[in-house]
Amino acid sequence: MKIAAIDIGSNAARLLINEVIEPKKGKPEFTKLNLLRIPLRLGMDVFTNGEIGPEREKMVVDSMKVFSDLMKIYGVEHYRACATSAMRDAKNGVKIRELVKKTSGIDIEIISGDEEASLVYENHVAEGLDKDFSYLYIDVGGGSTELTFYENGKMKYKNSFNIGTIRLLNNLVTEDHWKDMKEEIRKNINSKKAVVAIGSGGNINKVFSMSKTKDGKPLFLSGLKNTYKELSLLSVTERMAKHNLREDRADVLVPALEIFTKVMTWSDINKIFVPKISVADGLIHQIYDGLKKK
Repeated sequence: MKIAAIDIGSNAARLLINEVIEPKKGKPEFTKLNLLRIPLRLGMDVFTNGEIGPEREKMVVDSMKVFSDLMKIYGVEHYRACATSAMRDAKNGVKIRELVKKTSGIDIEIISGDEEASLVYENHVAEGLDKDFSYLYIDVGGGSTELTFYENGKMKYKNSFNIGTIRLLNNLVTEDHWKDMKEEIRKNINSKKAVVAIGSGGNINKVFSMSKTKDGKPLFLSGLKNTYKELSLLSVTERMAKHNLREDRADVLVPALEIFTKVMTWSDINKIFVPKISVADGLIHQIYDGLKKK
């Protein structure tokens, strides 16, 4: 069975195509066939002007045509396309959604921050982790940060905050935004067990690979703070040269690290696991689970 997920974020759009193989015994195996990422940067328009401009509107429409063609080539049987913070906030989000449906046949759902937070959990990462800990999922995007807190295998708290890398780059995050997040974390992220973070999103994945940490081992808060300090002192061009980064990654890494370090500090968390999961991965699992229930 071939399943695809389209995640249209504030920074980039991603198409993930997976093949799911169901053995007679044991769990299904999810094999990644293709992952295509296009840096649309919708948040650059939306968070400053309230809508997606003509140039980026065309990029969305053209990208969805490419995604649609790729899904046909791979023989995708089931898909779901979701748009998050930028499309939620865009005055012309619904109009663009209709245009995409007309030109490529792709039906985009504009989902809430709460649903976005839930999607990362659909990867079921915590199920394979030590039951002696509680877990805070931290998903940092261009327009928002989603936090989901689990204790004893049950969700205790989830929230979506309008604090994201593109918003930070455009100086649209105020002291009040940070204060609200800090208060929410102090009030809701606490447990008798030690709390460990699970990080998702392209930025923490990139920091993990830059750190040369072995898969399955955590990053530590002290290391993230050091990386944040080091990258903050470099220009975007210097970051690109020193760490072999694309420009659309080099500029958002610093605001992403600011969010991760603040959330972990306020939650009294000193280590974060980075299992290389995303909203798109969560969508794939959600589609598969839904099909099985039917």
